[in-house]
Order: sequence, then structure tokens, then C-alpha cells
Amino acid sequence: MNDKTCINCAEYKRCKSNSVSWVFFIIGLIATIAIRAVTVLVHVDPLYGRIAWYVGVTGFFVFFIYKFKVEDARSRFIKKSALMDKISRGDAIEEGDRKLIGSILCALSSNKDRINYIVIFASSAIAIAIAVYLDFLK
Repeated sequence: MNDKTCINCAEYKRCKSNSVSWVFFIIGLIATIAIRAVTVLVHVDPLYGRIAWYVGVTGFFVFFIYKFKVEDARSRFIKKSALMDKISRGDAIEEGDRKLIGSILCALSSNKDRINYIVIFASSAIAIAIAVYLDFLK
């Protein structure tokens, strides 16, 4: 598809995320890892721990501003199209509404979100294990 919107998730492979979303995705991953690395880096050198904390918090700040803007724009599109009312009343779904629904569903099934959750879960588990070792077992 040339317009980068999804009509249905079967077409998802053709729905390419724009480069801006990839930049913010990577910022989010870096922030996630940096925050989890603080515990380890503080034991190596407190300065490294502080740097990791600033990188993580600043990265999350930037990432969540972006995510808020995306979610806010999606919410405004839904309200503007009165999509919730149309669905609640059982109205016929027009082609424009169908594209909007398809785009929303494809965005919600993004692999980037799943990868982000996996990185958050895995890095948190590793950080907890290392912190317990460094703080209590070492």
C-alpha cells in the first residue's frame, strides 16, 4: 500500500511504520535498558549510574511525549469521525471509517509494542537478579 495505512491486519506486512516511529521506538528501548542498568553501573562507578539514569529518564520523557501525541491524535480522529457512536448505533461503516478502523487495529497489533514489552520484562528481570546479587549476595 502506498498510503501506509492498513485496511486489515492481513495486509500488515505492507503497512510500513514511518522512520519517526522507529526513532522513538529505539529511544524507548535505550531508555528502558539505561534505567535498568543504573543498579549495576552504580556499583561500577556512581558517575556511570547517574549518566544512565539521566539517559533513561530523558529518553522516557521524549518517548512518552511522542506516544501521548500519537494516542491523542488517534483519539481525536475517532471522536471527529464519531466512530464510537456509529458502531454503538450499528450504523453502516463507510469506506473512510473502515480504513480508520483498519489503521487503528494494525497499530494496536504492532510488533514494536510486543518487542518493547519483552525488553522491559527481560531487562527488569535481569536488573533485579543483578541487584539482589550485588546488594545481598556479594
